[in-house]
Amino acid sequence: MTILLVDRDKAALSLLEQRLTDAEPDAQLHAFESALEALAFARTQEIDVAFLEPDLPELCGCDLGQYLKELYPSVNLIFTAEGRAYGYEAMALHASGYLLKPVAADAIGRELDDLRYSIAFKNRKRVFAQTFGNFELFADGKPIAFKYSRTKEILALLILNRGAQTTNGEIIATLWEDDGDPEKKASYLSNLRQDLCNTLTRLKLMNVISKQRGSMAIVPERIECDLYDWLEKKQASRYSYLGDFMNQYSWAEPMHAEIDEISYAME
Repeated sequence: MTILLVDRDKAALSLLEQRLTDAEPDAQLHAFESALEALAFARTQEIDVAFLEPDLPELCGCDLGQYLKELYPSVNLIFTAEGRAYGYEAMALHASGYLLKPVAADAIGRELDDLRYSIAFKNRKRVFAQTFGNFELFADGKPIAFKYSRTKEILALLILNRGAQTTNGEIIATLWEDDGDPEKKASYLSNLRQDLCNTLTRLKLMNVISKQRGSMAIVPERIECDLYDWLEKKQASRYSYLGDFMNQYSWAEPMHAEIDEISYAME
C-alpha cells in the first residue's frame, strides 16, 4: 500500500507518519509539507491512500485531492482537519474519511480498515490488451474507441515494446516505413498523439502511458496483457497462444516468429 501524507505542520505530519507506521508497518509512506511537491511526486507513482490537510497554503488540500482523483480515480482521500469546516468539500470529493486533529491512532486504524476503495479492488487492472489474434485494447471490459485507427496501432507498438521508450522516429518508421513525406508523417503523428492523450484522459487512464520528450512507453505493471502473462508464466498462464498474434500488423511478424519458437519449445 502506498500512502501519501500532506500537512504543513511538521509536528502534525511527523505524528501522523508515526501512527501510520504503527498501523501499517508494510506500507510505503511518503510525507510532504508542500502540496505542490506532493502532487509532483504523485505524478510519478500511483497512490492508494492520501491523508491530506485541507488548509494548505500553496494549493488547497481539497484541490490537491481533486488532482489526485484525476490521476487515480480510485484513490482513497482521508482529510485531517482542525475542524469540520471542510466537511462539505470532502463529501463532494467522495472522500473515504475525515479525521479531526490531533488524529488518534485508533481512528487511523478504523479508516484503513474501511476504505472506500479496497486495495484488492484497486489492484485490478482497468486496461486489458489482447495481442493473441487481432489486437484490441479494452477499458473496463469495453473496447477503447479512438478517433484514428492509427492511434490504436501506436498503442499496439508500445505494448509490443514492453515498457521500452519508443521514439517518434521509431513509430513513424514502423507504421509507415518509407511511405510518403516524413514531415507530413510527423505532423500526422502529432495528431495521433493528441488523440491518444485525449482518449486516455477522458477515460482517466493516462497513468498507463509514460511520456518523455519525443518518445512514449507503455507502463506494463498498469495493464493486463495476454502476451505479458504468457511470456512470464508459460503453461501456467491463463491465456492460450493458438498461433495468431496482432494479425492486423505486418510489423509484428518478427515477434510472432519469436512467440512461435517459444511455443514449440514448450511442447
